[in-house]
Parts: sequence; structure tokens; C-alpha cells
Amino acid sequence: MHTIGGDPVEATDYIDGVCPVGTTVGMVGGKWKIAILWELNEKTTRFCQLQRELPGGISQAVLTTQLRELEKDGLVNRKVYREVPPRVEYSLTGLGQSFIPVITHMGEWGRDYLLKKLPKKTLAGSQTGI
Repeated sequence: MHTIGGDPVEATDYIDGVCPVGTTVGMVGGKWKIAILWELNEKTTRFCQLQRELPGGISQAVLTTQLRELEKDGLVNRKVYREVPPRVEYSLTGLGQSFIPVITHMGEWGRDYLLKKLPKKTLAGSQTGI
């Protein structure tokens, strides 16, 4: 349990009128952000390489938007090299790295859910995800 001003604060308690869970979902919600964070886990990646590695295909415009939002929220670093042709690399910040265990737990929860809810024949042909 955390405290603010000596008072106990639960993970779901509002802080200055803001819901921590809603804040988290706002930062990483959407189709691509968690996959992007997972791909950047413990490695630095160039834009085109990241685009190729994401499952399901993502357009350049969407990837650019998602990376800008993740950078604005402090989860992703963007490093521009002043060379010809220009080179840009992306990596996780400390804050972004601190979210990886959350993604891992989400994956474990999702796996357990799928194993309980889906027929075994459906799972046998499924793809691996993040």
C-alpha cells in the first residue's frame, strides 16, 4: 500500500480527482501501444524494423502517431542521428520498462482466460502473441 501525506492510498483510489486505472488505460490503450512497448523491451529498434516486427501489420502513419503518444507520455525514447540518410531509434524509458511486468501479468491473465474459455481445438491452431 502506498501513502500520500501519511494517508493510505489503494491502487484504485482517485488522486486529485484522477483515476489511476483510467490514466494507465489512457496511456497504453488502443490496438498497438502494448505491442510496441513489448517489441521495445530491452532493445533499441529503428522505425522500419519495429514496423516489420509488429504482428498484423501497422501503417507508417499509425505507428508514427502511436510512438509520438508513447514518447509524450514518457514511455518511449526517440533518438535522432544527424546523418544521411537520417536514422531514428526507439527504446523504452525507465517508466516504459517499469510497465513490462504489467504486460507480462496481462499476458498470463489472458492465457489463463483463453485456456478456460476456448475449446482445445481452437487453441491448438492459435498464433503466438506478445
